Amino acid sequence: MNDGLIPRRYAKALYKYAQEKGVAERVYALMQSISSSFAAEPALGKAVTNPFVASADKTKLLMTASGATAKDTAFADFVKLLIDNNRIDIMQGVALSYLELYRKANNIYKVEITSASALAEKEMTRLKALINSHVGDASVEYEVSVDEELIGGFVVKIDSERLDASIKNELKQLRLKLLSK
Repeated sequence: MNDGLIPRRYAKALYKYAQEKGVAERVYALMQSISSSFAAEPALGKAVTNPFVASADKTKLLMTASGATAKDTAFADFVKLLIDNNRIDIMQGVALSYLELYRKANNIYKVEITSASALAEKEMTRLKALINSHVGDASVEYEVSVDEELIGGFVVKIDSERLDASIKNELKQLRLKLLSK
C-alpha cells in the first residue's frame, strides 16, 4: 500500500473527529508544532519508532513535542490509537497530511519565501501584497528563510506554484541556453 495513503486516511479520520469535538483548529496548531519538532530534531522520529521505548514514554514525548496539554484529549486519544495499532511510525506523515487537509478545507495557502539575504521591511510588505492579491480572499501562512546560495533575488512557493527570481536560476537558465546551441 502507498506510504502516503495510510497517513492521509488517519489524518482524515482525525480531522473528522476533531471537527466533531470542535477542536480542529487546536489540533491544527498541535500538528504544526509536532511537524516542526520532527523537522528540527531527527532523533524524535527514531525515538518514536524505537520498539524498546515504552508506549507511555512515546505518548509523553509526542505530547511534549506538540505542546499539548491535559485538555487536548482528542490529540492524546489519537496518539494512543496510533500506538495501539502499531502505526506510531507514521505520525510525521499524519501530521503533514492533517496540515494539508486543514489548509485545503479552510482555504489557507502556505507560502514559502526564500531570499539570498534578509528582505527589508518595505520589500517584504510589497511582496506580501503581491502574494495576497494573487491568492485573493484566502488566508496565507508565511514561512520566510534565507539561502545564500541563491546569490541574489528570491524564490516564492505558493502550494504547488513556484516563482524563481533568483540569480542562481538565471545563471542556470543561461548555462542551459548556451549548452543547447
